[in-house]
Amino acid sequence: MDAWFESLLTALALPKFGLSTVFVVSLVSATLVPLGSEPAVFGLVKLNPSMFWPAVLVATLGNTLGGGISWWMGYGAERAYERVTHRRAEAHALRWLERFGPKACLLSWLPLVGDPLCALAGWLKMPFWPSLFYMAIGKFARYVTMTAALLWWFPGQFTPG
Repeated sequence: MDAWFESLLTALALPKFGLSTVFVVSLVSATLVPLGSEPAVFGLVKLNPSMFWPAVLVATLGNTLGGGISWWMGYGAERAYERVTHRRAEAHALRWLERFGPKACLLSWLPLVGDPLCALAGWLKMPFWPSLFYMAIGKFARYVTMTAALLWWFPGQFTPG
């Protein structure tokens, strides 16, 4: 098991597989798996500052696709729930989301609640493509803001050790 884990970490090493690592980490972190992708984006940009925009765009794409996966997970969970209970859950949060529709997915960038929000959008059967569009806007804004802020807070060239 340790050898497998070590080979996985080697395969995902930033200098060798930078953008693909950022994509995979961003995709997985947008599902319900508790993982942050900002350190991977920051690490790649710190190692190669010219990769700022490619890293932000790849992270946005991966995180948006992960949000889409969460949407489909929520959609499937709702269908399974309806088959079992034959009634609709009417919680306050669900009514709020129904009122705002796909635009609520702009908040998918928020820590802790953003990824479940994507799943709830699927649960509520919000239109997939508009939901994905608003997820992409929110996630893009987060990556630009977070990466630029981290670069501002930690200036200077990073030299691997």
